Amino acid sequence: MSPKKQAIFPKYYQLLEQMGEHIKLARKRRKLTAIQVAERADIARSTLHLIEKGDPSVSFGAYFNVLRVLGLQSDILKLAADDEFGRKLQDLNLL
Repeated sequence: MSPKKQAIFPKYYQLLEQMGEHIKLARKRRKLTAIQVAERADIARSTLHLIEKGDPSVSFGAYFNVLRVLGLQSDILKLAADDEFGRKLQDLNLL
């Protein structure tokens, strides 16, 4: 049985593409080649290419390993850190 493909709306692909571009720019600022980053992250060069495109089919672990190689692993903690909508829902339940 093959894994279920994740459905992502087209407007959200832009966010993934932006994230991939940020990763690519971070690599270039550090003057690292794609081959160097891929080897250090223990992924294939083609997987790094997909990450830099923001491909949603790449595992979260692969994205994390690339961020680790770039020294950006703490950026993971920024995901969903400011849950403004969730706090509003929580506050409504307190009333």
